[in-house]
Amino acid sequence: MAKLMNEEEMKSSLWRLSHQIIERNKKMENIIIVGIHRRGVPLARRISRMVNEITGKGLPTGSVDITLYRDDLTRIAYHPVVRDTDIPFPIDDKKVILVDDVLYTGRTVRAAIDILLDFGRPLKVELVVLVDRGHRELPIHADYVGKNIPTSLKEMVEVKVKEIDGRDEVLIIRRE
Repeated sequence: MAKLMNEEEMKSSLWRLSHQIIERNKKMENIIIVGIHRRGVPLARRISRMVNEITGKGLPTGSVDITLYRDDLTRIAYHPVVRDTDIPFPIDDKKVILVDDVLYTGRTVRAAIDILLDFGRPLKVELVVLVDRGHRELPIHADYVGKNIPTSLKEMVEVKVKEIDGRDEVLIIRRE
């Protein structure tokens, strides 16, 4: 196991991502931010707070749970844990900034986009990830990346966040 990012590095990366979002969206209008459960949700909330600190403009923030939209649901569990999807605002004609902790195969993002489309028709969807580890199975890419970490298929990237895990860090773990 190796630590790829500590608390300060994660915070710095989230500030940089927040600034990049602002740079691409000068007016900061018609933008909403949606985190993917589990760890994308606290990351989305942090980015939203940071954007508000920088610009004085708050971004409506929601969350999606992709559990029932997974293409491998029957492989992972007979009784999956389903969390709330909370998008309490219209997404039609809005730019949706989707946030996740790790981009790997692209399947989680595909499922999250399916959910968004069930809620309406966004003008555009952009993706923010703290870590892009490669190995895509679908043609999905992130618009904003905290850190690119090339990995082998025998490695796993694990993001820890204070809100869920009690600490902030990114680890790479070798699977047997």
